[in-house]
Amino acid sequence: MIDPDATIHPTAIIEPGAQIGAGATVGPFAIIGAEVTLSAGVTVKPHALVTGWTEIGPETVIFSFASVGEVPQDLKYAGERTRLIVGAHCRIRENATLHLGTEGGGGVTRLGDNCLVMAGAHVGHDAQIGNNVILANYAGVAGHVEIGDNVIVGASAGLHQFIRVGEGAMIGALTRVAHDVMPFGLVSAADGTLQGLNLVGLKRRGMDRADIAALRAAYRRLAEGEGALGDLAQALMVESDSAVVREVAAFFTADTQRNFLRPT
Repeated sequence: MIDPDATIHPTAIIEPGAQIGAGATVGPFAIIGAEVTLSAGVTVKPHALVTGWTEIGPETVIFSFASVGEVPQDLKYAGERTRLIVGAHCRIRENATLHLGTEGGGGVTRLGDNCLVMAGAHVGHDAQIGNNVILANYAGVAGHVEIGDNVIVGASAGLHQFIRVGEGAMIGALTRVAHDVMPFGLVSAADGTLQGLNLVGLKRRGMDRADIAALRAAYRRLAEGEGALGDLAQALMVESDSAVVREVAAFFTADTQRNFLRPT
C-alpha cells in the first residue's frame, strides 16, 4: 500500500506488498522490497536498497547506495524469516549496510531512534543498538553486539561479536574492541584499551557534577581495588547513592559472553 501523500519517482521499484507511509519520498532508481514498511516522512534517496522484512521509523533518511535489510553475513543463515527494525529520525549514510537478524540470535536486528550511521559503516545481524548512537565512517559492528544509548564509535573501529558497549561510552577511531566496555568508558588505541571515563561526553550531556565525581571515584575503586571485578562492582551497587554508579556496577555484574575491559 502506498499512501497517496507519498512521493515515488517513476524510476523507483516498489515491490507489491510494500507499505509506504504519508509524506514518504522514494528517489530515482531506489528499490523497496515487498516486506518493507516505510513510516511517515521517510526519505529513501536515489539508488538506495531497502529490502527484507524491514521497518523504517518516521522521518528517517536513507542515503544513496545504502543497503538496508539484506540477508546476514552468517553461514548458518538458511533463509529464515527475520527482521530489521530502524527507529525514528535516523540517518543512514552512503554505502552503509544494515542486515537482518538470524534465528539463532533472536531474529531481530535493531537500531534505535536518532542514530547516525555514517558512510560505509556496518551493522551486523542481531545487533541491538540504542538511541542517539553514532557509528562513524566504516565502523564495523559485528553480529550480536549490544550498544547502549548515547555511544559514539569512531571511524574504522571494529566491534567483536557478542560484546556489550555500555551507555555513553566512546570508542576511538581505528580501535579493535574484543571485550565489554563499561558505561561512560573511553576506549582507544589499536588494541582497545580502556583509558578512563568519557568525561567530555558526560559534560556535553550536562551530567550533574556530583554524579561525575561519583563516577570518577567508582572508577578509581574498580581500577585500584583488590579482588575480583565482580565483587568490587557488587560492593559499589550496595554502597553508592548515585544512580549512574549503580548502572556501572550492574553492568559488571550482569551475564556476559565476553570478558570486561578492566579499568586501569
